[in-house]
Amino acid sequence: MVKPDFSQIKKLKDRLQVKKPWDSIIIFLLNILIAIPLFIILHQNLKDPEWPFHLDRILIFVTLVTAIQLILRLLKTVLIICIAMYLVVLVYGSVFGKYGFNAVYEDYRSMVYTMADDPNPQDIIISKLLPFPNKGLIIDAVDYQDPAVRNFAAMATTKYFKNVKGTGSKRRMVQCFAVFKEIRNRWNYVDDPKGHEYIASATESLQHFSGDCDDHAILMAASIKAIGGTPRIIHTGGHLYPEMLVGTKADLETANYLIKEVLFVEESRGKEIHYHVDERGQIWLNLDYTANFPGGPFMSEEILGALTFD
Repeated sequence: MVKPDFSQIKKLKDRLQVKKPWDSIIIFLLNILIAIPLFIILHQNLKDPEWPFHLDRILIFVTLVTAIQLILRLLKTVLIICIAMYLVVLVYGSVFGKYGFNAVYEDYRSMVYTMADDPNPQDIIISKLLPFPNKGLIIDAVDYQDPAVRNFAAMATTKYFKNVKGTGSKRRMVQCFAVFKEIRNRWNYVDDPKGHEYIASATESLQHFSGDCDDHAILMAASIKAIGGTPRIIHTGGHLYPEMLVGTKADLETANYLIKEVLFVEESRGKEIHYHVDERGQIWLNLDYTANFPGGPFMSEEILGALTFD
């Protein structure tokens, strides 16, 4: 029976160990590198109890850093292997389009920005059970499958924010914001004929970009739907306006950052992002023609109904 050569094992162990004081420095840096993506995942998936100054998130981060520090201390004899494994995971994520270096940076930047600049949520409260006005006419008017609507929306995505990089839901969000900007810049408010409610289709509104609030909402909803977004039209009694589905809290953080730091910097400077949270916890962003940027102030707070195009 061959006895194990403990001297060789000890030599290998000594080679893998990092000498003082570099071991403490590397452990600390590795701790931060591991803690940030883990904290982002927890932050995005844990319900926000809305403690003052985000104390719950601070406690989570401190606890996470402490736990990782203890674990790394226990593993310091194989610290080089830990570093190599961490880098391999991030490199793999970067190469194959999953969660890599760039994703960590983007999520961290969005999270920190949103924590420092809270949006302004408004929970939906249906105050009255009233039928949605002209529901059938509006559904028919949102003719998102018409080639003219599709071509217009596609044109807007090439006119604005084309150089803002992103994939999946982020890219779709940026493109929907481009549609909002094009319609917002061109819209001319025109009243309906006196004593008559005129419902213009999206295709018709493309001719002159003119009409009242329901015409604007129809065109916005159809254009967003035409490029893969999910819009809805809100009924407030004397006003209709469009909203777009942002998604989860993590998606809201991305939207908030994009609007205030990348796409609508001047328009949104010093202002809050306004949105609604539906009964399923999904977040909808205000796209009314009265707003200068996605998530601008609501013209009317009361909600009597919502017509969703999913």
